Amino acid sequence: MKVGFIGCGNMAKAMISGIIKSGQCKASDIIAFDVYTAGLQAASKDLGINAAQDNKEVARSADIIVLAVKPQFYENVITDIKDTVSEKSIIVTIAPGQTLKQLEVWFGKTVKTVRTMPNTPAMVGEGMTAVCCNKAVTEDELKTVRSLLNSFGKTEVVAEYMMDAVVAVSGSSPAYVFMLIEAMADAAVMGGMPRASAYTFAAQAVSGSAKMVLETGKHPGELKDMVCSPAGTTIEAVRVLENAGFRSAVIEAMDACIERSRNM
Repeated sequence: MKVGFIGCGNMAKAMISGIIKSGQCKASDIIAFDVYTAGLQAASKDLGINAAQDNKEVARSADIIVLAVKPQFYENVITDIKDTVSEKSIIVTIAPGQTLKQLEVWFGKTVKTVRTMPNTPAMVGEGMTAVCCNKAVTEDELKTVRSLLNSFGKTEVVAEYMMDAVVAVSGSSPAYVFMLIEAMADAAVMGGMPRASAYTFAAQAVSGSAKMVLETGKHPGELKDMVCSPAGTTIEAVRVLENAGFRSAVIEAMDACIERSRNM
């Protein structure tokens, strides 16, 4: 199986690294192109993959073609490769806002297409990727694509109408979490903790809390209540967060993110 990447930025490199480490593809079976030549050459050297001369070479060479470019460049890239893509090729997209219907319009024909929304924790093997596909993709082909995506995290098949919500709750949400960690660390520094230690404590607390949600199966509210002793320190902090509209701010931010994704 040959896998190609059009676009070789951070997300593409995270995906490629995961695929190679999993043993599902050899580095020699992966080809990529990026208009940023220096970045492409660096990725080729670091990961051992093949560097293509242009988009069409990737489309000709690969069985699975990942469009790892920004949403605004999709139409131009598809116009460039649509006559090169074979009927057996599987197109995998990773950009928000680009629907299966719109992709088919740009290709001008039915192409096996898998729409995905990964996130940056893929860079450390902890990604979360939503997946949906058109009717041209068989169950076995979808299974193959999911196997590649699972090499750098977890996947879940969703209905396409959910993709904009996925962008908010998973694709963009690492940014919110990083802001939370930064704020927690700043407060710890105010309390006298060295900054390096503050980041470690804050990040590990977030990581551990997330793992508790995933592994215990308990409702987040129940887990929160477990930390809040009567008249204790935690419930006082929760009171201040509620007074400041913490949960409402998160909901409003994610709602704005969903709306932006819908209108891209």
